[in-house]
This record gives sequence, structure tokens and C-alpha cells, in this order.
Amino acid sequence: MVRCYECPVSHSDPPAIGMSDAPQAHEPGPAIGKIERVPLRTVWKHEAHDLTMWLEENPDVLNDALGLSLTSVDREQSVGAFSVDLLGEDAEGRTVVIENQLERSDHDHLGKLITYAAFFEARIAVWIVADPRPEHVQAITWLNESAPTDFYLAKLEGIRIANSPPAPLLTLIVGPSAEGREVGEVKKDRAERHELRHRFWEQFLELSRTRTRLFSGLSPTDQNWIGTGAGVGGLEFNVSVRQHDSQAELYIDRGTDRGAENTRIFEQLLAERDAIEETFGGPLEWQALPERRACRIRAVSTTGGYRDEERWPEIQAEMVEASIRLERALKPHISQLVR
Repeated sequence: MVRCYECPVSHSDPPAIGMSDAPQAHEPGPAIGKIERVPLRTVWKHEAHDLTMWLEENPDVLNDALGLSLTSVDREQSVGAFSVDLLGEDAEGRTVVIENQLERSDHDHLGKLITYAAFFEARIAVWIVADPRPEHVQAITWLNESAPTDFYLAKLEGIRIANSPPAPLLTLIVGPSAEGREVGEVKKDRAERHELRHRFWEQFLELSRTRTRLFSGLSPTDQNWIGTGAGVGGLEFNVSVRQHDSQAELYIDRGTDRGAENTRIFEQLLAERDAIEETFGGPLEWQALPERRACRIRAVSTTGGYRDEERWPEIQAEMVEASIRLERALKPHISQLVR
């Protein structure tokens, strides 16, 4: 037995009281309750008389859940034969319409929400439902991409812990976002481009029919080009327009597995370049386009494009003239191609 002189307890002695390694009893932790869902109709029996009145008196619930800043909320403002559930205003003075539904979302309430937003020119529209359908989530997402109003879809639940009074649980399902607005701007720009190009081709075809039969069988499109056959399969006379320029071209594309044939036709025409450009009345761009399989011969104009609407008559006249000259210059040589 070894003893420490500094300490009267030997290393083989049992530990002193209070120094035991045995597990100690833990103090009981705080009680943790469990959330229970409560049927909404047991909390608010009636949408207009109960839920709407409660929201009118507690706008902070909406502010907290949706990130709004409502300063005033009033019930049942008239919209023709209908009444909006709640009409409010936020800290920036923007009008807010709120539609409540103690059931699953439906088309009727969505239609009312849009109607109220339009009638009051609301900048914010809130739809509170018990159960949002996926198609209505998609509809609200689309509205946020397309409309000037910010739309919110929120799910309302009733909850309690143990025997506590029921409490509202409001969850934002979908709302406005910078990403959604960006998507909306892209869609808007695309729709505007399509509308502009369709009107551009309407006017172009109307003008071209007074000068040539080259495009007489075509209808307006929202694409950036139109074209017609050049008398040999895979060869087309096209005109195209971009935002600020346009072109007339012969496009050579005989098919996915006929790249060598495209090149052969292109080189046959290229051998007659001087005669073709003399008949055309100016230089042309000769593009073999090996990375695209196809080839083309084109005349480009920088007078303007479909975004330059005030210059459309001049742009379209140039395109018609270029197409006529290009067909005149190339058609005799196309007819002599070695098949």
C-alpha cells in the first residue's frame, strides 16, 4: 500500500463521500407540450361573422406571418353586387384586399380576389384558405409574375397545446419575390417580341405582295424569320429580322446527313460569285457555316429591326427589294446546279 504524505487518504482507500463516480440523479427538464390541430370551424364558425371580424381586430397576425405593414383594416366594402372581406392600407399607403376562406381553395374565391384587386386597384391581394390546392398555388405564382399587384396565398390552421385556448397558425404558401418578378419581366418581354414580330410580318407581307410573288403563300408569324422554297429541295429564300437589323438570304440545308452536299451546292454557287453579285448589285456575305451543317448567302441591312417601329416602312421596303434582287441573281444558277 502506497500512501501520499500530503494527503491522509491512500490510493487504495475508497473515495470520500461526494467524490463517487456513480451516476447522479438529474433534475427533471421543462415540460414540452405537443401541438394539436383544431378544426377551424370550432375556432371560427363563420367566415364573415367570426374569422373576418377577428382578422379586422388582429391585423398584426397578417403583418407577422406575411411581412406586411397593415395600418388599417375594414370589413365588407362593396364591389358591385359583392363585398370584399377586408379592405386595408399599409404603411406606404398601398391598398390591400383580403379574401378569407375557411375551406379548401376554389375558383370562386380566386375570381373574387382578382375582381376586388382590379376594382380597388389594390397593390396587395391576400387570400387566406384552410387548404390551398396545387393549381391555385400555381395560379398565384403566375399572377405574381404577370400582374402589377403583389399576391399572397396563406394557409390558416387552428392549433393548441395541451388544454390551451386555440391559436391561429398562418403560413405563407406563396407570395411575391424578386425572382418571380424577373421571370415575369422575361415573359413580358417575350410576349412583346412575339406581338411586335407578328405585326411586322403582317405589314411586310402586305407590302411584298405588291412587288413579288416570292412570299405570296405565307402567313404572318411571331418568329424572327419567314421563308419559301427556292426550287431545289433544302434551299430556301428567307428574310429575317432581329431587334435592330434585318437580312435576306438563300439558306442551304439538305438534311442532317447531307452536310457534304450542302457544301458542294454552296461551292458551285461560290464559283459564280462575281456574276451573282453583279446581278444582285452589290457584295453578299458567303457563309459556309461548318459548325451548323448548313450554308447561306445573305445580304444584311442595318437600317433597323422590329424594335425600330417608326422605321418599319423603310426597313420592310429594303427587305422586299433585297429579296427580289437576291432571287433574280441566284435563280438562274440554282436551276443549273448539278443534282
